[in-house]
Amino acid sequence: MNGAIDYKGYEQPAYELEFAEAATEIRRYGPYLVAEVTMAGDRSTAITRGFRVLARYIFGGNAENQRLEMTVPVSQLPAGENLWTVRFTMPEVRGASALPAPRDSRIRFVTVPPSRQAVRRFSGWPTDHALRRQAEGLGHWIAERGLHKREGPYFHFYDSPVTLPWQRRNEVAFGLGED
Repeated sequence: MNGAIDYKGYEQPAYELEFAEAATEIRRYGPYLVAEVTMAGDRSTAITRGFRVLARYIFGGNAENQRLEMTVPVSQLPAGENLWTVRFTMPEVRGASALPAPRDSRIRFVTVPPSRQAVRRFSGWPTDHALRRQAEGLGHWIAERGLHKREGPYFHFYDSPVTLPWQRRNEVAFGLGED
């Protein structure tokens, strides 16, 4: 895992591809830094609110009024009953100590530990129904291969909200246990 992989000119966390079959992959990620915020509400409301808080931070709403590079994906994961964590990956060239302090106390910096993940890529609008259907399909794929889900699902979104549905890249992922 050398350096971050590029998607449409945006940095994303580096990973090694262990296995690929159509739109489903098994990836090994190294550790990477995220800024995250946990929001209450349904999934759609939480991602909108969380995105706004984190976007404000990277577009200069921080202690140094400094803009940070945009990265992908924007990630969302369940954090409890009616709670969702929204994450922005931080640029690889910056450690947590090099980042400007957030003005919003809800923002946390977290190093995501190394992980092995099953990931399914799909296009279209990431509605609750589409995400649920993709997660169920990936769950069946994992079980059919004798693998074990450790955590998830995680949802990853790569494109601007104005991107046409058939050009959008979305992903659903589960952390896998080491067998």
